[in-house]
Amino acid sequence: MVRKALLLLTLLSTSVVGMGYILSDENRSAFRWFTDLTIGAPSATAEKAASAAPDASPAIDQPPKPPADNALGFMLASVAEHYEQSTRYPAWSVPLSEAQAKAYQGNRYEPVSLPLEGDGQFTVTLEKYRFTRGETILVAAVIQGSQVVGGSLTATLEKPDSRKAVASTNLEQAGSVGYFEGTLEASEEPGEYRLIVEARLDGRPVRHASPLTIEPYLGDFGGLGEPHVSNNNLIIPVRFSPEKPGFYALSAQLYSGQRPVAQLQMEQRLDGTSDTINLKAHGTVLANRPEVGQLQLRHIQIRQLPARPGDRTNYAFGPEKGYVFTPPDLDDLTDTPAVDPESEQRAALLRQLADKF
Repeated sequence: MVRKALLLLTLLSTSVVGMGYILSDENRSAFRWFTDLTIGAPSATAEKAASAAPDASPAIDQPPKPPADNALGFMLASVAEHYEQSTRYPAWSVPLSEAQAKAYQGNRYEPVSLPLEGDGQFTVTLEKYRFTRGETILVAAVIQGSQVVGGSLTATLEKPDSRKAVASTNLEQAGSVGYFEGTLEASEEPGEYRLIVEARLDGRPVRHASPLTIEPYLGDFGGLGEPHVSNNNLIIPVRFSPEKPGFYALSAQLYSGQRPVAQLQMEQRLDGTSDTINLKAHGTVLANRPEVGQLQLRHIQIRQLPARPGDRTNYAFGPEKGYVFTPPDLDDLTDTPAVDPESEQRAALLRQLADKF
């Protein structure tokens, strides 16, 4: 028993010494090999290319530099600088890149593809994601692959919580092989729904599910009023006659030709005494720019805000073509940052914190 204990002690001592050597400063190559295994060693091709390339790094690995003593202060100063840059634009008028313009489109449906055997796909496409109650829902389905497809598909609208079917139709083959089309009526109560499209592939049922919503009728858009400049803002009056009084939030993308300029939004109560919401494009997004010519509002969306906690937010959308208008003289607009006392206080607090480190 004593001999076994001595043997075990010897093995433990050897392991500790060996590990100490692996982690020691004098054994950089072994420790580096161990690190490479944890993050994935390069392929043989990559190693060959690396050996052929000129060696620009020193022969001895340099230890990483420790962070500066004021690293936290540097981070806070960077945060304060970025925050100040963002707060120079008011929340209701922010610059818009092309990628952001695409992402902010409020009623865009992304087609959902279901993978099939043999690199096939079962894709369902809708014109949009939100439908106003009473609208027709056009459903298109495409099946690609070597499967044998039945003569028609079925499309069913169901409530996601109860799985209860509320409407159904057949999708018939239209045009090319594998393309099916049909319509449903969005006549149900407003809310969230699931669209189930079922096909028979090689004699077996395959179900494709995608979400959509049915929205109540909120009112009608009535075009634009006369745009004008006031207090370093381009005022764009948008007319909307609501079905019911309440608080509404209007948003739209401002374009100059094919170039997105700004995302605009404004909240206001509409109660029948006024049917106009004034969108404002601040001077920081319009001043010092080339001749803008005609401007356009696109992707116009209005939301009826909940009257009580727990109520759903309802959506409606402006005309697909938007509104084109000729702006007034914009020479008086200046690239002067917006004044927001709360934002200035937050930026000052961040700067004070950065100065303490």
